[in-house]
Amino acid sequence: MGNIGDPWGYAEPSVKRIHRRIFRLNDKIAVLEREARQASAELEYHRSINEDAQRDAAVGNYIDREEAGLTSADVRRFEKAIAQSDRQREKLEAKRAALLAKLPE
Repeated sequence: MGNIGDPWGYAEPSVKRIHRRIFRLNDKIAVLEREARQASAELEYHRSINEDAQRDAAVGNYIDREEAGLTSADVRRFEKAIAQSDRQREKLEAKRAALLAKLPE
C-alpha cells in the first residue's frame, strides 16, 4: 500500500477520494451550521413578536387574533426549518464518521 515516499498510503486513489468526500461533507456541515445559527436568531425574533401578538390577541379584536395566528405560524415554520437542518447535519456527520472509519490508521 505505502511506498517509500508515502509510508501511510495516502497516495492511494481510494484514500484521496475519501479525503475529498470528507472535505466536501465538512463544507456542507459548515453551511448548515451557519444557516441554523441564522435561523435560530430569526426564531428568537419571531418568538418575541409572537408573544406580543398573543398578548394583544387576548385583549384585542379579530385583527389582533388573526395576526397572532400568523406570527404563531412563523414560529412553527422556523422551528421546523431548524429541526430539518439538524437532521440533515446529523446525516452528514454520520457519513463523515463512516468515511473517517475507512481511512487507514
